[in-house]
Amino acid sequence: MATREVRALDKKTQILRAARGVVMDGGFQELQMNAVAAAAGIAVGTIYRYFPSRAELCSAIVSTVSQREVDVLSGIAVAEGEPSQKVRDAVRAFVLRAMRGKRLAYGLIFEPIDPEVESTRLKYRRAIARVFETIIREGVAAGEFRELRVEVAATCLVGAFMEGLISVLAPGAAGFPARPEEFADSIADLCLAAVAKPGRLLVEQRPIGASEPIALKKP
Repeated sequence: MATREVRALDKKTQILRAARGVVMDGGFQELQMNAVAAAAGIAVGTIYRYFPSRAELCSAIVSTVSQREVDVLSGIAVAEGEPSQKVRDAVRAFVLRAMRGKRLAYGLIFEPIDPEVESTRLKYRRAIARVFETIIREGVAAGEFRELRVEVAATCLVGAFMEGLISVLAPGAAGFPARPEEFADSIADLCLAAVAKPGRLLVEQRPIGASEPIALKKP
């Protein structure tokens, strides 16, 4: 890669990192170009060279952070293990990561946002649903899950565990769970019960390693 391209990539990464920090502190409502410029230590005009509009910058943040979450869930989906455990692990990982990056996660999932950015958000929500389709399809084939429409079930699961987070992610929420692990377990168990065959015992609860804070790594 040419030196000029490397410098451009580094500058773009610098801008995205600063913009993400602004969103983590105050949500997308606080994402103004002057605030990002101040956080990045650059001129506002420099930002516009890489992101011609605020909406494009917002979309880039949603895309970068959401893809990381898709990658985490995809890793769980292709790992060894029973589909039942994968459902729990995937839901639990998403919930714990979201709670550890509370303000940014709220912005990525719930915060009112520009229509242009909303399309990017929905794109990655569908990508997450496709990961769960893979797990559910495997579970049906293995006899662990009921016969059902996989696409519908996956979409419903994603809606369920995301909606379950709003009470703890929303600004001004009544309170944060004293035991986040137990909160994540409750949501994961409900999601598993939605697809498991009636009478089938739920898998044993166990901690997983994918509980890293959401989007705290460099893009």
